[in-house]
Amino acid sequence: MTVAAAPRADSQALDDFVRTFQHVEPAAPRQAPRISLNSTDAKNGLAKLVLTLIELIRELLERQAIRRVEAGSLSDEEVERLGAAFLQLSEQMQRLKREFGLEDEDLNLDLGPLGKLI
Repeated sequence: MTVAAAPRADSQALDDFVRTFQHVEPAAPRQAPRISLNSTDAKNGLAKLVLTLIELIRELLERQAIRRVEAGSLSDEEVERLGAAFLQLSEQMQRLKREFGLEDEDLNLDLGPLGKLI
């Protein structure tokens, strides 16, 4: 059994293919995009993150407090202290949101099946 030599046309096609890519310039190495941060953006971004977390925790604590009040497991004095603490926290949050130029919508998270945070 003899093996036939490859047709000249296939050899020519391969040579043409190689020549095509000999003239292609190698791609420049890719650099990761740089993030341009200034101190104000970083400060506001961090404030937004922290205030969002505080708001999430406040919502969870408030819901737990309401359940305990409805269950009658808190004394009148404890209910008063809780109310005062939540009022004070709410006032501080409002002050901090004003200071960083944030609105309630800026701190709103979509909690999936639980709904929106605010």
